[in-house]
Amino acid sequence: MNNWLKNYSGILWLISGVTAGAIAGLVMGKQVVVLKPIGDIFLNLLFIAVVPLVFFAISSAIANLNGTNRIGKLLSVTSLVFLGTILVSATLTIIAVRLFPVHEQLTAPPLTEQVSKKPFGEQMVQLFTTSDFYQLFTRSSMLAMILFSVLIGFAVLRSGEDGVRFARFLNSGNEVFKQLFIILMKMAPVGLGAYFAYQVGYFGPQLFGAYAKSLGLYYSVGAFYFVFGFSAYAFIAGGIKGFKCYWKYNIIPSATAVSTCSSIATIPANLEAAKKIGVAEYIANITIPLGATLHKDGSSISSIVKMAVVFALFGKGFDSPETIISALAITVLVSIVEGGIPNGGYVGELLFISAYGFPPEALPPAIIIGTLVDPLATLLNSTGDTVAAMLVARFTDGKNWMEQASA
Repeated sequence: MNNWLKNYSGILWLISGVTAGAIAGLVMGKQVVVLKPIGDIFLNLLFIAVVPLVFFAISSAIANLNGTNRIGKLLSVTSLVFLGTILVSATLTIIAVRLFPVHEQLTAPPLTEQVSKKPFGEQMVQLFTTSDFYQLFTRSSMLAMILFSVLIGFAVLRSGEDGVRFARFLNSGNEVFKQLFIILMKMAPVGLGAYFAYQVGYFGPQLFGAYAKSLGLYYSVGAFYFVFGFSAYAFIAGGIKGFKCYWKYNIIPSATAVSTCSSIATIPANLEAAKKIGVAEYIANITIPLGATLHKDGSSISSIVKMAVVFALFGKGFDSPETIISALAITVLVSIVEGGIPNGGYVGELLFISAYGFPPEALPPAIIIGTLVDPLATLLNSTGDTVAAMLVARFTDGKNWMEQASA
């Protein structure tokens, strides 16, 4: 019980702060606007910290990839499996959002003025590039900064010995900004509580219906994907035998994920499950640890749900082809960026809000939804790594990989 409280203490504190904010908003009504500056200060601090945090996290990770070229084929197959399953889960969620719109409860005016819409080509140029170097390090240029971070990481790799000192600088910066983000998130119950109070006072009780509907959609899609999506992947990987083995040995990883609320903490259980299923050790030892940071099907589902809610709150439609395409691309980036960062889900939310040009007011709804779906998201993120390892084994060692393992 003590371990459970420790693992979920952050979520419980955040829910407590949001609950207190909801009560304040209902009691004070429009007068609750006096609390808004507290929330604004917290949001501004987050947006300031997230840009260098993401830069150091990505560039340092790539700069430390020395020696992986000898397993190029395995990494290529693993990357394609990760990308494929993330896109499947995200596409499934987009279909669910179209069938069961989460914005119907929102009949009040949007939180602020509508976000201006630009031509698709211009959006792509502004998303992935900037005209001046200094513009890279603003929250409105997050995707351009991510691309720059990737290039910096590969440049360090190509620099050999001359790049060692710079790689150390990137590693140090990564650790410093991780700790800064941890410090800032200690203020989340107060900051988000104040902002949620303002939202409740502005929207009124109907806001709870919007959140309830989005949570219902997430848990329905997530449960469907957990049962049927993972079953389909296991069947593709190993037929009926693969299906039976996956569910037979997935119990302990599932329990570990729910009890710890951590993909990293589930790695040992996933490795043991993969071994019992018959995944080769050299595949499991690479795919599962990488998956803990890069493969997040649960996060991809929550990313789409959060985008749909934020779009609705700001009076924008989440149905145009360019919006859907960019949402899928951002979902993949969010899945990658979240890994290895404390409270990585919040970083992902900051990323898509910045990419679409939403104001800071868009962050609290996304964080609140992300917090409430975290247990199921962790379950999907973690246990999806084992079935991903099965798929990698299928496409690396051939369709008879399970029989070879038994022999």
